[in-house]
Amino acid sequence: MDKAEMIYKKVSTPDELVELSKLAVRIWNVHYPPIIGQLQVEYMLGKMYSIVSLTEQINNGHTFIAGYEDERMVGFLSFSKTAEKEFVIHKWYVDTRLHGKGIGRGLFDAAFADVDYNAIRLTVNRQNIQAINFYFKFGFTIEKIADFDIGNGFFMNDFVMLLKRESNE
Repeated sequence: MDKAEMIYKKVSTPDELVELSKLAVRIWNVHYPPIIGQLQVEYMLGKMYSIVSLTEQINNGHTFIAGYEDERMVGFLSFSKTAEKEFVIHKWYVDTRLHGKGIGRGLFDAAFADVDYNAIRLTVNRQNIQAINFYFKFGFTIEKIADFDIGNGFFMNDFVMLLKRESNE
């Protein structure tokens, strides 16, 4: 598959949020149980990917970009602005069957094509070696270690990663 065959667009309808939620459930149930366990997967999916939660995220300034192949959502990225020319990527996922096909890069390019940024941060589980390596190849570096208590006795044990771009000014 070539990136040119993909369509990237902003998620804006209730049906798209339902599709995104279902894709997240599929991805998380394949990728995360070996890393954080099934109980934490279920807890985090309920907390972050319910339609109510996704709608709240959009209402709080998160932009969601989805990638489509043959009219089927196969990946998504969400981000928000944190300061002047600084952003955070909250979610960046591609259907596990389609890794290595340029979809992650396409999502990033679609999200940030018209955005002037100096710094983009994201968090990633410290045991998620596949994602960490992807971010390294992308140019992200580890900025710091961060642990977050997310409730119900669960923690996110993450790296905060940073992508810097020099200003064109």
